[in-house]
Amino acid sequence: MTGTGNKTATGTARRGRRSSPFLNAGLILDTAMAVIERDGPEALTFRRLGADLGADHTAVLRHFGSKDELLLALAARLVEEALEGFTAGADWRETLASLARRTRAACRAHPGVAVLVAARTSRRAAEFQGADIVIGALFEAGLQGREAASYYRALVDTALALSAYEASVSVLDERAREGDDQAWQREYLAASPQRYPHLASVAHHLADIDAEDQFETAIGLFIDAIEIRAQRARDRRHA
Repeated sequence: MTGTGNKTATGTARRGRRSSPFLNAGLILDTAMAVIERDGPEALTFRRLGADLGADHTAVLRHFGSKDELLLALAARLVEEALEGFTAGADWRETLASLARRTRAACRAHPGVAVLVAARTSRRAAEFQGADIVIGALFEAGLQGREAASYYRALVDTALALSAYEASVSVLDERAREGDDQAWQREYLAASPQRYPHLASVAHHLADIDAEDQFETAIGLFIDAIEIRAQRARDRRHA
């Protein structure tokens, strides 16, 4: 009788876990992000999500039919965070710079997720909204047609690549990260000026350049290039 009772209780618990009426896509995504940030991308499985949610993993599968679908939704979640509360800047340059900074902020807030999904194309509403804003800014700059499409993709990929790179650094083993940081103040400063004269001439500046400086410099260069190329495009149309 004891064995039968335990079996019945276990079966009831399993049925209760499988029903999981409280589950929704938002809660699953919140939990997935927490798992990744706490234990790393490799920890994200449907069984792990089910355990953390107190539900059978099949209940998670009813909301996301595959892990790839879940990853695309996580990619969309990063874009949603970047766009939350966004308002266009005073001009197209500020609009593009603001969106790039927001992308970086979202990736910095969720570095493990960024490393996992920054290269994905989520093909969801938030991504379409972001694309529409960027392309509109490029139109305002004076670009049209294929050029606008090309610069949109290049700019977004650049912002995401920079942000994902920074995220990948932040999730490195602490000793490795500290070693890399210190290299600018040790090995680079010690580089032979006879063998590496150009490097040695600026080595003392390298340690002062942080991730924000790198990001702002790269995005600024890209936006400057857009302005120059947009002017060339206008000149060609009016020639």
